[in-house]
Amino acid sequence: MDTSNKPDNVAAVMKVFAVLEALAEEKQMSLTELAQKALTSKSTAYRFLQTMKDLGYVQQDGEMEKYGLTLKLFGLGASVLNHHVDLIAVADPAMSRVSEATHEAIHLGVLDDTDQSVVYVHKFDSRFNLCMQTRVGRRNPPYNTALGKVLLAWQDAEDVRRRLAEVTFVKVTPHTLPDTEAVMAELPVVRGQGYAEENEEGEIGVRCLAVPVFDRIGKVVAAISISFPVVRYDQAKKADYVGLLHEAGRRVSESLGFHDYRFAGEV
Repeated sequence: MDTSNKPDNVAAVMKVFAVLEALAEEKQMSLTELAQKALTSKSTAYRFLQTMKDLGYVQQDGEMEKYGLTLKLFGLGASVLNHHVDLIAVADPAMSRVSEATHEAIHLGVLDDTDQSVVYVHKFDSRFNLCMQTRVGRRNPPYNTALGKVLLAWQDAEDVRRRLAEVTFVKVTPHTLPDTEAVMAELPVVRGQGYAEENEEGEIGVRCLAVPVFDRIGKVVAAISISFPVVRYDQAKKADYVGLLHEAGRRVSESLGFHDYRFAGEV
């Protein structure tokens, strides 16, 4: 996180959040580790941590002298998640049907306008030992996920370009789409067929399929996906997978007031 050209107060806020995000990734971290993560001095990181302790967001292990987050921060996150509670409630039964039919990981994702990331707001875990490891609240960039492609595909092209201009493209696998133009080339295909594919673009060994969820005015507000290890993905069953997803997408969209879902069964 580069704070060198930021005003002092903005840079301080960015460093505080860098500390919080580091603690969210690890159960506990030392002062030295946190200072390195936040790209700041140990004395500055210590002052931040003491303030966060006073506010009840951070706790310290007295014996190991390591810091960790408290459940107070979880309360803030839960409040944000409540904004999507209606969507999650209506999506749960439809996602459960897909989970029962495939036993694979099923995700519900939305696009966060603040940083253009895809956020997992609901999930069903795979029932297999070999599976994609995810959690509710996880974020991924929109350009290397099937969920992200779906969430972009029904938007105005200029709006998509604006969104992607705010994103730093990182080639995490040899298959990751490299730039805005590569994404833009895929979106008409996604929109035309009614689903998106991800073929080891975000993680080696993982394939995903995703479909849209529409609200009552026909706006795509979420996407539902199935994630497979490549060793378990059966190309011959692709039509079945997409059909299951489209049926789920249709059910959720109808629950939100949209009754013109035309993709069911089409591959």
